[in-house]
Amino acid sequence: MGIFNKPKLRGNSNRRDNMPDDLWTKCGDCGEMIHSLDLKQNLLVCPKCEHHFPIGSRERIELIADKGSFTETDANLFSKNPLGFKNYAEKVATLREKTGLNDAVVTGSLTIHGKPSMIAVMDFKFFAGSMGSVVGEKITRAVEQATEKKCGIIVVSASSGARMQEGMLSLMQMAKTCGALARHSAANLPYISVMTHPTTGGVTASFATVGDINLAEPKCMIGFAGPRVVKETTHQDLPPGFQTAEFMKEHGLVDDIVHRAKLRDKLGQLLGYMLP
Repeated sequence: MGIFNKPKLRGNSNRRDNMPDDLWTKCGDCGEMIHSLDLKQNLLVCPKCEHHFPIGSRERIELIADKGSFTETDANLFSKNPLGFKNYAEKVATLREKTGLNDAVVTGSLTIHGKPSMIAVMDFKFFAGSMGSVVGEKITRAVEQATEKKCGIIVVSASSGARMQEGMLSLMQMAKTCGALARHSAANLPYISVMTHPTTGGVTASFATVGDINLAEPKCMIGFAGPRVVKETTHQDLPPGFQTAEFMKEHGLVDDIVHRAKLRDKLGQLLGYMLP
């Protein structure tokens, strides 16, 4: 009925339609509304509570590497569909187009404060950072190149775990990456693991937690299975802060928690101590 018609607001009717949708971002931890420009300038860290938002692999490399020092390796590897999983090839193609990545990890060589290293940075926006055959192969190759060059290897993890669409081929990457890291360790060369939100599943159960030094971003989730699964399996109430970086540091799995703005200096310092 006419009496229930909402009167139109005066002024330019196109003003609302032209307003950007991504101008403000709500912090998932404290609820603060943050202007997107302020968030970007603060390295995607909430200025109020220091909650660390997810950051892309290339953006993270730019924060860590000496300017102009990064050279990508194995960029053209991407997943096929070895098990004939329904719609898997189409999903991979869509994600490649959407993210500009060929898979969930970017690898390459760089220097940090002049210290040479290989690096592998996982990206959660590609299939939730899941580890398939390409992710395992690229990380393994990066480790082997670090061993050959006699330099350090840094792996930054952000993953939901093994990629179920590749079945056993995905699970094999756990052993393959750890085997390469064992040879790297036998050569007395450093491996620094950096865990970010979230680091879970087969990635946590393999290369992410076997570093000579294990670092983590504040408040990030680290665990094998989700809290609900653990509770239903153990039939016990979980302690406060279970599966956070702070909890893991208290119990010895994580050596140090490092703010994103300080990670580059921390890595450069550690490489200076640990390289031959």
